[in-house]
Amino acid sequence: MIHLCLARLGWSPEALWRATPREVALALGPPPGTGPAGPLGRERLGELMRRFPD
Repeated sequence: MIHLCLARLGWSPEALWRATPREVALALGPPPGTGPAGPLGRERLGELMRRFPD
């Protein structure tokens, strides 16, 4: 995590040690593969409509 904050975010060591765990988590964002899936395509919409017809 230290490497990510220093290299990816460009934080100074002082900024890193002053940051709260919540601030670090917000700055780094969600782990890869857990964020939004992107726009809903026609194929996926059709699949969802078949699975959940109500």
